[in-house]
Amino acid sequence: MEQELLSLLADTQSSVADTRKAAELQLLRLYSNETFPLALAAIASHDSVPTNLRQSALSVLRTFIAAAWSPVLDEYKGQVLVSDDNKVQIRRALLELATVKETPERKVKSSASFAVSKIASADFPEQWAELLPTLLQIINDANSTAGALHGALKVLLDLVDTGFSEEQFFNVARDLVTSLFNVATNESRKPILRALAVAVFRACFDTLEMVLEQHKTAVKQFMDEVLNGWSPFFIATLKAPLPQAPSEFEESKDSEIPSQWRGVIGLKLQVVKTLMKIRMVFPGLMTPQSPVYFSTIWTELSNIQSTYHGFYIEEERQGRLEDVDGLPYTLDFLVLEELDLIQTLLKAPPVKAELQQQLQHAGQAAATSSWLPEILKLAGSYAQITSEEEGLWDIDVNLFLSEETSVTANYTPRTCSGDLVIKLGEWLKNTAVEGLHAHLNTVFSDPSSTWKARESALYILSQILRDFNEVSQQVPAGLANGFSNFIQFAIQQEEEFLRARGYLAAGVLCQVADESFQQTAVSYLEASLKAVTEDPSEVVRVSCIRALQDLMPSLPSSATVPLQAAAISALSDFISSHDISEHSDSDDLKVTLAETLRDTIMVNPSVVLSSNAIDVLFNIASNGPTNFQLTMIVTEAFEDIVENISEQGPEFFVRLCEKVLPSLTGAIDVGNLTQENALTNFAADLIRALAERASEPLPSGFVEAVMPKLNRLLLDSTDAELIRPATEAVRHMLSHDFNQFVSWRDPDNGKEAIEVALIIIDRLLGPAVDDNAATEVGQLAAELVERAGSERLGPYLPQLLQAVAQRLATAQQAQFIQSLILVFARLTLVSAREVVDFLSQVNIGGQSGLPIVLSKWLENSVNFAGYDEIKQNIIALATLYNLEDPRISQVQVKGDLIIQDTGRIRTRSQARKNPDQYTTVTAPLKIIKVLVEELAAASGNKEIDAATAAALEEEGSDEDDEWEDVPGNTLDLNLGVTKQELMAFGEGGSESVFGVRKRDDETQGFLLDFFRNASTKPDFQQLFTSLTPAEQEKLHSLG
Repeated sequence: MEQELLSLLADTQSSVADTRKAAELQLLRLYSNETFPLALAAIASHDSVPTNLRQSALSVLRTFIAAAWSPVLDEYKGQVLVSDDNKVQIRRALLELATVKETPERKVKSSASFAVSKIASADFPEQWAELLPTLLQIINDANSTAGALHGALKVLLDLVDTGFSEEQFFNVARDLVTSLFNVATNESRKPILRALAVAVFRACFDTLEMVLEQHKTAVKQFMDEVLNGWSPFFIATLKAPLPQAPSEFEESKDSEIPSQWRGVIGLKLQVVKTLMKIRMVFPGLMTPQSPVYFSTIWTELSNIQSTYHGFYIEEERQGRLEDVDGLPYTLDFLVLEELDLIQTLLKAPPVKAELQQQLQHAGQAAATSSWLPEILKLAGSYAQITSEEEGLWDIDVNLFLSEETSVTANYTPRTCSGDLVIKLGEWLKNTAVEGLHAHLNTVFSDPSSTWKARESALYILSQILRDFNEVSQQVPAGLANGFSNFIQFAIQQEEEFLRARGYLAAGVLCQVADESFQQTAVSYLEASLKAVTEDPSEVVRVSCIRALQDLMPSLPSSATVPLQAAAISALSDFISSHDISEHSDSDDLKVTLAETLRDTIMVNPSVVLSSNAIDVLFNIASNGPTNFQLTMIVTEAFEDIVENISEQGPEFFVRLCEKVLPSLTGAIDVGNLTQENALTNFAADLIRALAERASEPLPSGFVEAVMPKLNRLLLDSTDAELIRPATEAVRHMLSHDFNQFVSWRDPDNGKEAIEVALIIIDRLLGPAVDDNAATEVGQLAAELVERAGSERLGPYLPQLLQAVAQRLATAQQAQFIQSLILVFARLTLVSAREVVDFLSQVNIGGQSGLPIVLSKWLENSVNFAGYDEIKQNIIALATLYNLEDPRISQVQVKGDLIIQDTGRIRTRSQARKNPDQYTTVTAPLKIIKVLVEELAAASGNKEIDAATAAALEEEGSDEDDEWEDVPGNTLDLNLGVTKQELMAFGEGGSESVFGVRKRDDETQGFLLDFFRNASTKPDFQQLFTSLTPAEQEKLHSLG
């Protein structure tokens, strides 16, 4: 068997596809042979077998285990193909291979570890009780080899990540943590092994976090004991100096110097990561020692500056590296983690209090002779551009811009240093800015300062000023003028990155300076426009384009309008001279161009009527239609432009349509020809935006220009991203100019517009189009029914409504369901009795349509979104109730959820086996329940009381609660209000995004009148007794 398998495993790596596939098929056929997994395990254990085949054997065995070992595993195929006796042998062989069996091939041990973890996830602890004791025995044995210890720790890490239940973990937690501590503190072990032990210890916190709420006292007590032992080790490790640094030639070798270097950095990194984890889960436990950690980290960052500079600022050493166990071990990672931790420690109350006191003692000299200039110097040092970044940015400006947009950027010591300065600004406000001014003065006045040092000083300035701008905080005029001097110097230098940073800093400075800075801001705008067209450096040119986004909105229109045409021309020329159709992993340049052009146009949107601005905007997006961020920017900009011009009057809107409609309909044709679906979708969405915000009536010929394209798309496509905007566009044309719409005929077949609309609706309601794509069809149908009426629709009306009812019966997606229900809701507002008559008579799957539609309607009403939609639905339901129609009273619908309190969290599998159950109630009772809920929602979700409002104010006022051991979600248990709810109140909420309804006095008034009138009727008293106590209380509170 082993020989046969060796041959098959070799064939699976053949370059000949047929040989490879035949071998893979034969391996699958051997699954039923009981010696198959044993033979694979044996092959993997033989040192004489080539490494690639041993790894292949383990890979095939892992796949087999997933499919045929246990029903517990996700990939299980339905039949267990391993006997219990064979399982014992396989478990033993794999565990030995992963741990104590000496093999020079670490990849083989790692693969064996993965296989052990897969088995453990199914068998531990019930069928494999000896696994953990075996691992701990290896870990605790001083004579265990480095390979055995490494393997045991690796398996243990996987076990801690996936294999422990809460109870199992508590039973072994003390022994487990003690064993890990012994390895971590054992200086005779390799540092990287000690780092792995700390990583396993950190993984334990995920389990502790899960059980913290249920066992708070026991967990806290346990952690207190644990940290008493671990904290001195953490501090000692962080204080230990780095060993001798390897040369660039030897750093990737396995000799003593580079191995020790990587190991110590890996160990320090795991300590810092563990401290961050402790701060997240048990912040209160770290608070007393936070000053020690703060000063230790600061000292280390100060001490390793020169090494970091040598490695990454002067040389181009390899960074961001991890070993095969996923442990990072390069110096840049250590610096990044330590900068991140020092940011966090800044907020610790003892640290903050001590630093505050030192600033007070320094008085007026705080900005120049306290810890503040020192930490700014540290941040500036680590914010310098690395040699790697310099090389990459020179090649691809997208990578340079990604740092400015922070969308696709890596988190690096540079960006982290910027964040550190932002944190100082949030706390110290203008004192931090004064400190930065002193720092820039030192750097720029020192003739020995490098261009990188000056650039980084301006970079951290840009970060803090951008943060100030986001919270509308201005910088005093004196400081602004001081910063301007450094910027003026920078933009005149030869080094392109320093020049580029000067322009970027100028842009953000203009946003936070007061009105006295306006003349300087105008000069920066003029200089930036000139540089976009004239500077020889690509990086400088794109920096100026980015800076325009800050400069344009920061100046009054009297200053920007005269320069608007020049800005559009400069952007147009830049785009013409570049091939922006080239695909890039990141489209930061296109995004920046689109955002800058948008901000330039919005200075005076009418400019699109007399320039090529809108064509340039469309051109940018059409060269990146698959980039969601890019198309969203352009679409939203276009919506704002259309709205602005539409408000100026019909003649302006006509001119806009003349300008853009040929481009948009042409884009649809191009998209169809090239089969570039994203371009077609984008063009359809822009047509939707144009129709939605159009002036009334529509310009002559609008429907004729657009409708043939939309009709073809809606009858042919199944793409949701195309069907939705195209459907909306048809609805908006119907709504804005019904007369023009009905006058149109399909030029291909002569069909009238209403018949074309009915055919479109019929297709979208059919089975070929899914819920997600058909989301808007209900709104279109409702609009057609309202506008055309029964006199125009004639016999088509009942057919249309039947199709809506039939699709509603099977619809699953919430927005689609709402769209279909609103067809009946809006009709109910006009003729409720006829709606009930129709639904009673219509046949859906052999049943009356009334119970089917009413059930779906009432079950989904509370999930409606949109101000008008909710209001229409409420009035329609109240109208149905007031009919007092016995046919409605006979309909039984889903009522309240039956609570099954087992005291345990329900898993997904339990939910599938035991789905939620509901009471059954009559439709009139359900209507009352829905309207009671809507009454509360119309008052603003829940009335926010004074205590909650005070808590909200407190929530925004102090970040030090991050260092208190309070569950992250709840501010005060007495309030019964979570942070999420408070933040939603604070932001005013959004019906569609957060589900938080704003106060609606009109709807609330309607419901109050409804309930007052309803309560006078005899039937209502009977329904009232069937309401829940909470619902009754809500109605009692009305008086």
